[in-house]
Amino acid sequence: MEPNTPRTLPIQSTTFTKEVNAEIRRAAATGIYDIRGGGAKRKVPHFDDLVFLGASVSRYPLEGYRETCNTKVTLGTRYAKKPIELDIPITIAGMSFGALSGQAKEALGRGASAVGTSTTTGDGGMTLEERGHSSKLIYQYLPSRYGMNPDDLRKADAIEVVVGQGAKPGGGGMLLGQKISGRVAEMRTLPKGIDQRSACRHPDWTGPDDLEIKLLELREITNWEVPIYVKVGATRPYYDTALAVKSGADVVVLDGMQGGTAATQDVFIEHVGIPILAAIRPAVRALQDLGLHRRVQLIVSGGIRNGADVAKALALGADAAAIGTAALIALGDNDPKWEAEYQKLGTTAGAYDDWHEGQDPAGITTQDPNLAARLDPIDAGRRLRNYLKVMTLEAQTIARACGHNDLRNLEPEDLCALTVEAAAMAQVPLAGTEWYPGKPGTQY
Repeated sequence: MEPNTPRTLPIQSTTFTKEVNAEIRRAAATGIYDIRGGGAKRKVPHFDDLVFLGASVSRYPLEGYRETCNTKVTLGTRYAKKPIELDIPITIAGMSFGALSGQAKEALGRGASAVGTSTTTGDGGMTLEERGHSSKLIYQYLPSRYGMNPDDLRKADAIEVVVGQGAKPGGGGMLLGQKISGRVAEMRTLPKGIDQRSACRHPDWTGPDDLEIKLLELREITNWEVPIYVKVGATRPYYDTALAVKSGADVVVLDGMQGGTAATQDVFIEHVGIPILAAIRPAVRALQDLGLHRRVQLIVSGGIRNGADVAKALALGADAAAIGTAALIALGDNDPKWEAEYQKLGTTAGAYDDWHEGQDPAGITTQDPNLAARLDPIDAGRRLRNYLKVMTLEAQTIARACGHNDLRNLEPEDLCALTVEAAAMAQVPLAGTEWYPGKPGTQY
Protein backbone atom coordinates (compact mmCIF):
# COMPACT_ATOMS: atom_id res chain seq x y z
CA MET A 1 0.00 0.00 0.00
CA GLU A 2 1.28 3.44 -0.91
CA PRO A 3 2.10 5.60 2.13
CA ASN A 4 -0.58 8.22 1.39
CA THR A 5 -3.33 5.81 0.33
CA PRO A 6 -6.40 6.20 2.59
CA ARG A 7 -7.22 3.08 4.59
CA THR A 8 -10.66 1.52 4.18
CA LEU A 9 -12.51 1.57 7.47
CA PRO A 10 -13.48 -1.86 8.81
CA ILE A 11 -17.13 -2.75 8.32
CA GLN A 12 -19.29 -3.81 11.26
CA SER A 13 -21.22 -7.01 10.61
CA THR A 14 -24.97 -6.49 10.28
CA THR A 15 -25.49 -9.96 11.77
CA PHE A 16 -22.97 -9.83 14.59
CA THR A 17 -23.51 -6.24 15.68
CA LYS A 18 -21.93 -4.70 18.78
CA GLU A 19 -25.16 -5.35 20.68
CA VAL A 20 -25.31 -9.01 19.58
CA ASN A 21 -21.67 -9.53 20.47
CA ALA A 22 -22.18 -7.94 23.88
CA GLU A 23 -25.12 -10.27 24.57
CA ILE A 24 -23.06 -13.32 23.55
CA ARG A 25 -20.31 -12.27 25.94
CA ARG A 26 -22.82 -11.61 28.73
CA ALA A 27 -24.45 -15.03 28.27
CA ALA A 28 -21.04 -16.73 28.17
CA ALA A 29 -19.97 -15.00 31.38
CA THR A 30 -23.15 -15.56 33.41
CA GLY A 31 -24.82 -18.70 32.04
CA ILE A 32 -28.30 -17.16 32.39
CA TYR A 33 -30.61 -15.49 29.91
CA ASP A 34 -31.23 -11.77 29.98
CA ILE A 35 -34.31 -10.52 31.80
CA ARG A 36 -35.77 -7.07 31.30
CA GLY A 37 -38.99 -5.11 31.16
CA GLY A 38 -40.61 -3.02 28.46
CA GLY A 39 -41.55 -4.10 24.96
CA ALA A 40 -39.83 -4.99 21.72
CA LYS A 41 -37.11 -2.58 20.68
CA ARG A 42 -36.68 -3.83 17.14
CA LYS A 43 -38.23 -1.73 14.38
CA VAL A 44 -41.39 -3.34 13.04
CA PRO A 45 -44.20 -2.01 10.82
CA HIS A 46 -46.31 0.21 13.04
CA PHE A 47 -48.96 2.92 12.94
CA ASP A 48 -46.37 5.43 11.73
CA ASP A 49 -46.46 3.58 8.40
CA LEU A 50 -50.09 4.63 7.88
CA VAL A 51 -51.46 8.10 7.12
CA PHE A 52 -54.99 9.48 6.99
CA LEU A 53 -56.69 10.81 3.89
CA GLY A 54 -58.19 14.05 5.12
CA ALA A 55 -61.36 15.45 3.60
CA SER A 56 -61.11 17.78 0.61
CA VAL A 57 -63.58 17.92 -2.30
CA SER A 58 -64.75 14.32 -2.24
CA ARG A 59 -65.41 14.48 1.52
CA TYR A 60 -66.56 17.31 3.75
CA PRO A 61 -64.51 18.04 6.90
CA LEU A 62 -66.09 19.03 10.19
CA GLU A 63 -65.34 22.29 11.97
CA GLY A 64 -63.54 21.55 15.21
CA TYR A 65 -64.95 24.43 17.23
CA ARG A 66 -68.57 24.08 16.13
CA GLU A 67 -69.25 20.42 15.35
CA THR A 68 -69.00 17.70 17.96
CA CYS A 69 -67.10 14.45 17.65
CA ASN A 70 -68.27 11.70 19.97
CA THR A 71 -65.62 9.81 21.95
CA LYS A 72 -67.80 7.61 24.16
CA VAL A 73 -67.66 3.82 23.93
CA THR A 74 -69.62 1.07 25.68
CA LEU A 75 -67.86 -2.21 26.47
CA GLY A 76 -69.60 -5.46 27.33
CA THR A 77 -72.94 -5.14 25.58
CA ARG A 78 -73.20 -8.81 24.65
CA TYR A 79 -74.19 -10.45 27.95
CA ALA A 80 -73.42 -8.15 30.88
CA LYS A 81 -76.26 -6.49 32.77
CA LYS A 82 -73.97 -3.55 33.51
CA PRO A 83 -71.75 -2.76 30.52
CA ILE A 84 -68.93 -0.29 31.08
CA GLU A 85 -69.52 3.22 29.76
CA LEU A 86 -66.29 5.06 28.94
CA ASP A 87 -66.04 8.73 28.05
CA ILE A 88 -62.98 8.10 25.87
CA PRO A 89 -61.88 5.02 23.88
CA ILE A 90 -58.53 4.80 25.68
CA THR A 91 -58.10 2.55 28.72
CA ILE A 92 -55.24 1.71 31.08
CA ALA A 93 -53.84 -1.79 30.55
CA GLY A 94 -53.17 -4.29 33.33
CA MET A 95 -50.08 -3.52 35.43
CA SER A 96 -49.77 -5.21 38.79
CA PHE A 97 -49.10 -3.98 42.27
CA GLY A 98 -45.75 -5.64 42.71
CA ALA A 99 -44.51 -4.64 39.31
CA LEU A 100 -45.62 -1.08 40.19
CA SER A 101 -45.60 0.76 43.48
CA GLY A 102 -48.78 1.47 45.40
CA GLN A 103 -48.33 5.16 44.59
CA ALA A 104 -48.18 4.40 40.86
CA LYS A 105 -51.34 2.30 41.01
CA GLU A 106 -53.14 5.09 42.82
CA ALA A 107 -51.94 7.63 40.25
CA LEU A 108 -53.24 5.47 37.39
CA GLY A 109 -56.63 5.32 39.07
CA ARG A 110 -56.74 9.05 39.68
CA GLY A 111 -55.75 9.97 36.13
CA ALA A 112 -58.08 7.52 34.42
CA SER A 113 -61.05 8.42 36.61
CA ALA A 114 -60.57 12.13 35.91
CA VAL A 115 -61.29 11.55 32.22
CA GLY A 116 -63.93 8.85 32.64
CA THR A 117 -62.03 5.76 31.62
CA SER A 118 -60.97 2.49 33.26
CA THR A 119 -57.88 0.98 34.84
CA THR A 120 -56.89 -2.68 35.19
CA THR A 121 -55.41 -4.51 38.17
CA GLY A 122 -52.76 -6.72 36.60
CA ASP A 123 -51.39 -9.82 38.33
CA GLY A 124 -51.41 -10.03 42.11
CA GLY A 125 -54.86 -8.82 43.12
CA MET A 126 -56.67 -5.60 43.91
CA THR A 127 -55.32 -2.91 46.22
CA LEU A 128 -57.39 -0.54 48.32
CA GLU A 129 -55.69 2.46 46.69
CA GLU A 130 -56.53 1.21 43.23
CA ARG A 131 -60.17 0.39 43.94
CA GLY A 132 -60.59 3.57 45.94
CA HIS A 133 -59.32 5.86 43.16
CA SER A 134 -60.59 4.02 40.08
CA SER A 135 -64.14 4.82 39.09
CA LYS A 136 -64.05 1.87 36.68
CA LEU A 137 -61.72 -1.01 37.55
CA ILE A 138 -61.10 -4.17 35.54
CA TYR A 139 -59.97 -7.21 37.54
CA GLN A 140 -57.45 -9.41 35.77
CA TYR A 141 -57.82 -13.16 36.22
CA LEU A 142 -54.44 -14.65 35.33
CA PRO A 143 -52.91 -18.15 35.13
CA SER A 144 -50.95 -17.55 38.35
CA ARG A 145 -54.12 -16.76 40.33
CA TYR A 146 -51.93 -14.62 42.60
CA GLY A 147 -54.13 -12.56 44.87
CA MET A 148 -57.30 -14.00 43.32
CA ASN A 149 -60.18 -13.28 45.67
CA PRO A 150 -63.87 -13.92 44.83
CA ASP A 151 -64.87 -10.98 47.00
CA ASP A 152 -62.63 -8.67 44.97
CA LEU A 153 -64.02 -10.14 41.76
CA ARG A 154 -67.44 -8.94 42.87
CA LYS A 155 -66.07 -5.45 43.54
CA ALA A 156 -64.77 -5.10 39.98
CA ASP A 157 -66.57 -3.39 37.10
CA ALA A 158 -65.36 -6.07 34.66
CA ILE A 159 -63.19 -9.19 34.67
CA GLU A 160 -60.36 -9.75 32.20
CA VAL A 161 -59.30 -13.37 31.73
CA VAL A 162 -55.69 -13.20 30.59
CA VAL A 163 -54.69 -15.96 28.21
CA GLY A 164 -51.66 -14.18 26.79
CA GLN A 165 -49.75 -10.92 26.78
CA GLY A 166 -48.15 -9.25 23.78
CA ALA A 167 -44.62 -9.12 25.19
CA LYS A 168 -44.65 -12.83 26.07
CA PRO A 169 -47.46 -14.82 24.42
CA GLY A 170 -47.15 -18.41 25.54
CA GLY A 171 -44.95 -17.48 28.51
CA GLY A 172 -45.37 -16.42 32.12
CA GLY A 173 -44.13 -13.35 33.89
CA MET A 174 -41.51 -12.87 36.59
CA LEU A 175 -41.29 -10.94 39.83
CA LEU A 176 -37.88 -11.02 41.45
CA GLY A 177 -37.49 -11.31 45.19
CA GLN A 178 -36.34 -7.74 45.76
CA LYS A 179 -39.83 -6.58 44.68
CA ILE A 180 -41.74 -9.07 46.82
CA SER A 181 -42.21 -6.92 49.88
CA GLY A 182 -44.20 -8.00 52.90
CA ARG A 183 -47.39 -6.54 51.48
CA VAL A 184 -46.85 -8.05 48.01
CA ALA A 185 -46.04 -11.43 49.58
CA GLU A 186 -49.19 -11.35 51.69
CA MET A 187 -51.42 -10.43 48.76
CA ARG A 188 -49.95 -13.17 46.56
CA THR A 189 -49.49 -15.79 49.30
CA LEU A 190 -45.78 -16.00 48.54
CA PRO A 191 -42.65 -16.04 50.70
CA LYS A 192 -41.17 -12.58 51.10
CA GLY A 193 -38.05 -11.83 49.09
CA ILE A 194 -38.13 -15.00 46.96
CA ASP A 195 -38.21 -14.88 43.16
CA GLN A 196 -41.48 -16.00 41.61
CA ARG A 197 -42.44 -16.98 38.10
CA SER A 198 -46.04 -16.84 36.96
CA ALA A 199 -47.55 -19.79 35.13
CA CYS A 200 -47.89 -19.65 31.35
CA ARG A 201 -51.34 -21.28 31.29
CA HIS A 202 -54.36 -21.56 33.52
CA PRO A 203 -54.30 -24.61 35.83
CA ASP A 204 -57.91 -25.66 35.33
CA TRP A 205 -58.49 -25.44 31.60
CA THR A 206 -56.58 -26.37 28.46
CA GLY A 207 -58.73 -25.20 25.58
CA PRO A 208 -61.75 -23.23 24.37
CA ASP A 209 -64.31 -25.72 25.72
CA ASP A 210 -62.84 -25.39 29.20
CA LEU A 211 -62.61 -21.61 28.76
CA GLU A 212 -66.34 -21.49 28.09
CA ILE A 213 -66.97 -23.28 31.40
CA LYS A 214 -64.62 -20.89 33.22
CA LEU A 215 -66.37 -17.84 31.80
CA LEU A 216 -69.72 -19.22 32.93
CA GLU A 217 -68.31 -19.74 36.43
CA LEU A 218 -67.14 -16.13 36.53
CA ARG A 219 -70.54 -14.93 35.34
CA GLU A 220 -72.25 -16.89 38.11
CA ILE A 221 -69.89 -15.44 40.72
CA THR A 222 -70.75 -11.93 39.53
CA ASN A 223 -74.46 -12.61 38.86
CA TRP A 224 -74.00 -11.94 35.12
CA GLU A 225 -73.67 -8.24 35.91
CA VAL A 226 -70.18 -7.28 34.70
CA PRO A 227 -68.51 -7.77 31.31
CA ILE A 228 -66.02 -10.59 30.84
CA TYR A 229 -62.97 -9.76 28.72
CA VAL A 230 -60.55 -12.30 27.24
CA LYS A 231 -57.03 -11.02 26.58
CA VAL A 232 -54.73 -12.70 24.06
CA GLY A 233 -51.24 -11.96 22.84
CA ALA A 234 -51.05 -11.28 19.11
CA THR A 235 -49.96 -14.52 17.46
CA ARG A 236 -52.90 -16.15 15.64
CA PRO A 237 -55.41 -13.30 15.95
CA TYR A 238 -58.15 -14.68 13.70
CA TYR A 239 -58.52 -18.02 15.45
CA ASP A 240 -57.82 -16.74 18.95
CA THR A 241 -60.45 -14.03 18.57
CA ALA A 242 -62.99 -16.44 17.11
CA LEU A 243 -62.48 -18.98 19.89
CA ALA A 244 -62.61 -16.32 22.60
CA VAL A 245 -65.93 -15.12 21.19
CA LYS A 246 -67.33 -18.63 20.88
CA SER A 247 -66.34 -19.23 24.50
CA GLY A 248 -68.59 -16.36 25.52
CA ALA A 249 -66.37 -13.27 25.78
CA ASP A 250 -68.06 -9.88 25.86
CA VAL A 251 -64.82 -8.12 24.90
CA VAL A 252 -61.60 -9.33 23.26
CA VAL A 253 -58.33 -7.61 24.20
CA LEU A 254 -55.58 -8.05 21.62
CA ASP A 255 -52.01 -7.17 22.66
CA GLY A 256 -49.23 -6.79 20.08
CA MET A 257 -45.52 -7.45 20.51
CA GLN A 258 -44.71 -3.79 21.17
CA GLY A 259 -46.66 -4.12 24.41
CA GLY A 260 -44.55 -4.01 27.55
CA THR A 261 -44.05 -6.29 30.51
CA ALA A 262 -42.58 -5.87 33.97
CA ALA A 263 -40.08 -8.67 33.41
CA THR A 264 -39.49 -11.61 31.12
CA GLN A 265 -36.75 -13.05 28.92
CA ASP A 266 -35.41 -10.60 26.35
CA VAL A 267 -35.59 -13.37 23.74
CA PHE A 268 -39.36 -13.54 24.32
CA ILE A 269 -39.88 -9.81 24.01
CA GLU A 270 -37.98 -9.56 20.73
CA HIS A 271 -38.80 -12.85 18.99
CA VAL A 272 -42.30 -14.02 19.94
CA GLY A 273 -45.55 -12.51 18.71
CA ILE A 274 -46.47 -10.15 15.89
CA PRO A 275 -46.92 -6.37 15.64
CA ILE A 276 -50.34 -5.02 16.56
CA LEU A 277 -50.60 -3.52 13.05
CA ALA A 278 -50.63 -7.06 11.64
CA ALA A 279 -53.13 -8.36 14.20
CA ILE A 280 -56.06 -5.95 14.07
CA ARG A 281 -57.55 -6.76 10.68
CA PRO A 282 -57.57 -10.58 11.17
CA ALA A 283 -59.26 -10.11 14.57
CA VAL A 284 -61.86 -7.79 13.04
CA ARG A 285 -62.43 -10.27 10.23
CA ALA A 286 -63.10 -13.02 12.78
CA LEU A 287 -65.71 -10.83 14.47
CA GLN A 288 -67.27 -9.98 11.11
CA ASP A 289 -67.37 -13.62 10.04
CA LEU A 290 -69.24 -14.43 13.25
CA GLY A 291 -71.62 -11.51 12.71
CA LEU A 292 -70.51 -9.95 15.99
CA HIS A 293 -68.32 -7.00 15.03
CA ARG A 294 -69.21 -4.10 17.36
CA ARG A 295 -71.50 -6.38 19.43
CA VAL A 296 -68.36 -7.99 20.85
CA GLN A 297 -65.93 -5.13 21.37
CA LEU A 298 -62.25 -5.24 20.44
CA ILE A 299 -59.60 -3.44 22.49
CA VAL A 300 -56.09 -3.31 21.03
CA SER A 301 -52.81 -2.50 22.74
CA GLY A 302 -49.09 -2.64 22.15
CA GLY A 303 -47.17 0.52 21.32
CA ILE A 304 -50.05 3.03 21.46
CA ARG A 305 -48.46 6.44 21.98
CA ASN A 306 -50.69 9.27 20.78
CA GLY A 307 -54.08 10.20 19.42
CA ALA A 308 -53.06 9.32 15.87
CA ASP A 309 -52.30 5.74 16.96
CA VAL A 310 -55.70 5.55 18.65
CA ALA A 311 -57.47 6.91 15.58
CA LYS A 312 -55.67 4.43 13.31
CA ALA A 313 -56.54 1.49 15.57
CA LEU A 314 -60.19 2.53 15.52
CA ALA A 315 -60.13 3.07 11.76
CA LEU A 316 -58.91 -0.51 11.33
CA GLY A 317 -61.90 -1.78 13.31
CA ALA A 318 -61.07 -1.65 17.02
CA ASP A 319 -63.50 -0.16 19.54
CA ALA A 320 -60.87 1.11 21.98
CA ALA A 321 -57.14 1.16 22.65
CA ALA A 322 -55.23 0.41 25.85
CA ILE A 323 -51.97 1.98 27.00
CA GLY A 324 -49.39 0.71 29.48
CA THR A 325 -45.86 1.92 28.84
CA ALA A 326 -47.13 5.30 27.64
CA ALA A 327 -49.12 5.70 30.85
CA LEU A 328 -46.00 5.05 32.93
CA ILE A 329 -44.07 7.65 30.95
CA ALA A 330 -46.89 10.12 31.58
CA LEU A 331 -46.59 9.41 35.31
CA GLY A 332 -42.88 10.22 35.17
CA ASP A 333 -41.08 7.02 34.20
CA ASN A 334 -37.73 7.49 32.42
CA ASP A 335 -37.82 11.23 33.17
CA PRO A 336 -34.50 12.94 32.31
CA LYS A 337 -34.59 14.70 35.68
CA TRP A 338 -33.38 11.40 37.17
CA GLU A 339 -30.57 11.07 34.59
CA ALA A 340 -27.75 11.05 37.14
CA GLU A 341 -29.36 8.16 39.00
CA TYR A 342 -30.13 6.26 35.81
CA GLN A 343 -26.46 6.51 34.91
CA LYS A 344 -25.49 5.09 38.30
CA LEU A 345 -27.63 2.07 37.36
CA GLY A 346 -25.69 1.74 34.11
CA THR A 347 -28.42 3.08 31.85
CA THR A 348 -29.96 6.36 30.74
CA ALA A 349 -33.34 8.07 30.76
CA GLY A 350 -35.42 6.71 27.91
CA ALA A 351 -33.62 3.37 27.90
CA TYR A 352 -34.21 2.22 31.47
CA ASP A 353 -35.93 -1.17 31.30
CA ASP A 354 -34.59 -3.00 34.37
CA TRP A 355 -37.99 -2.66 36.03
CA HIS A 356 -37.62 -6.10 37.62
CA GLU A 357 -34.73 -4.92 39.82
CA GLY A 358 -36.92 -2.53 41.80
CA GLN A 359 -34.45 0.37 41.74
CA ASP A 360 -36.51 2.79 39.66
CA PRO A 361 -35.44 6.35 40.58
CA ALA A 362 -38.87 7.64 39.51
CA GLY A 363 -40.61 5.55 42.19
CA ILE A 364 -42.89 3.78 39.72
CA THR A 365 -41.57 0.25 39.10
CA THR A 366 -40.34 -0.35 42.64
CA GLN A 367 -41.34 -1.60 46.07
CA ASP A 368 -38.58 0.33 47.85
CA PRO A 369 -40.54 2.67 50.17
CA ASN A 370 -37.97 5.45 49.88
CA LEU A 371 -38.03 5.40 46.08
CA ALA A 372 -41.82 4.95 45.89
CA ALA A 373 -42.28 8.02 48.11
CA ARG A 374 -40.76 10.15 45.32
CA LEU A 375 -43.93 9.73 43.27
CA ASP A 376 -46.75 12.04 44.27
CA PRO A 377 -49.88 10.15 43.15
CA ILE A 378 -51.95 13.32 42.93
CA ASP A 379 -49.46 15.12 40.70
CA ALA A 380 -48.74 11.99 38.66
CA GLY A 381 -52.46 11.37 38.24
CA ARG A 382 -52.86 14.94 36.97
CA ARG A 383 -50.16 14.35 34.35
CA LEU A 384 -51.87 11.16 33.20
CA ARG A 385 -55.19 13.01 32.98
CA ASN A 386 -53.61 15.70 30.81
CA TYR A 387 -51.99 13.11 28.55
CA LEU A 388 -55.25 11.19 28.06
CA LYS A 389 -57.08 14.44 27.27
CA VAL A 390 -54.48 15.36 24.66
CA MET A 391 -54.66 11.90 23.05
CA THR A 392 -58.43 12.20 22.83
CA LEU A 393 -58.29 15.69 21.33
CA GLU A 394 -55.75 14.51 18.76
CA ALA A 395 -57.98 11.59 17.74
CA GLN A 396 -61.00 13.91 17.49
CA THR A 397 -59.04 16.34 15.31
CA ILE A 398 -58.18 13.55 12.89
CA ALA A 399 -61.73 12.19 12.81
CA ARG A 400 -63.17 15.63 12.03
CA ALA A 401 -60.57 16.14 9.32
CA CYS A 402 -61.81 12.91 7.73
CA GLY A 403 -65.43 14.10 7.97
CA HIS A 404 -66.57 12.02 10.96
CA ASN A 405 -68.56 13.12 14.02
CA ASP A 406 -67.76 9.93 15.99
CA LEU A 407 -64.37 8.31 16.52
CA ARG A 408 -65.83 4.90 15.81
CA ASN A 409 -66.96 6.08 12.36
CA LEU A 410 -63.33 6.10 11.25
CA GLU A 411 -62.82 3.34 8.69
CA PRO A 412 -60.09 1.65 6.61
CA GLU A 413 -61.06 3.85 3.64
CA ASP A 414 -59.69 6.81 5.61
CA LEU A 415 -56.19 5.31 5.52
CA CYS A 416 -53.38 4.53 3.14
CA ALA A 417 -49.97 2.93 3.74
CA LEU A 418 -46.50 4.30 3.12
CA THR A 419 -44.83 0.88 2.80
CA VAL A 420 -45.76 -2.37 1.11
CA GLU A 421 -45.41 -4.20 4.44
CA ALA A 422 -47.84 -1.88 6.21
CA ALA A 423 -50.25 -2.07 3.29
CA ALA A 424 -50.26 -5.87 3.51
CA MET A 425 -50.69 -5.94 7.29
CA ALA A 426 -53.35 -3.24 7.56
CA GLN A 427 -55.01 -4.23 4.29
CA VAL A 428 -55.24 -0.61 3.13
CA PRO A 429 -53.94 0.68 -0.22
CA LEU A 430 -50.35 1.68 -0.75
CA ALA A 431 -50.27 5.47 -1.05
CA GLY A 432 -50.97 6.62 -4.61
CA THR A 433 -52.50 3.28 -5.61
CA GLU A 434 -55.65 1.25 -5.03
CA TRP A 435 -53.63 -1.88 -4.33
CA TYR A 436 -52.34 -3.78 -1.34
CA PRO A 437 -50.73 -7.24 -1.26
CA GLY A 438 -53.36 -9.95 -1.09
CA LYS A 439 -56.21 -7.68 -2.16
CA PRO A 440 -59.12 -9.81 -3.43
CA GLY A 441 -59.21 -9.91 -7.21
CA THR A 442 -55.48 -9.43 -7.67
CA GLN A 443 -52.97 -12.10 -8.64
CA TYR A 444 -50.31 -11.14 -6.06
